Amino acid sequence: MRWDVVAVIMAASAVTVIPRVLPLSFLSRVSIPEWGMRWLRHIPVAVMAALLAQSLFMADGKVEFNPFTLLSAIPAFIAAFATRSLLFTVVAGIGTMLVLMRLG
Repeated sequence: MRWDVVAVIMAASAVTVIPRVLPLSFLSRVSIPEWGMRWLRHIPVAVMAALLAQSLFMADGKVEFNPFTLLSAIPAFIAAFATRSLLFTVVAGIGTMLVLMRLG
């Protein structure tokens, strides 16, 4: 067994676990005020919006308006709004992208 590979795996595990465990252990002991809890509820929406905007409007580090990407987002948004299902949202987006790429 190569110990350098094992050491890299252990270091990667620590780097992955520590940022998740430390805040959880710290925040479980602290009482967060109501205004803080209201603010924290917006974080998932903000992160999702940033990820979505990046994947829709960025390619190779540059702003790019790909019509296939933008058009395939419309059925994905409709599916997400109508079903609230991640599976249907992904299938709608990928399916639309596949059809658009075949046609174009």
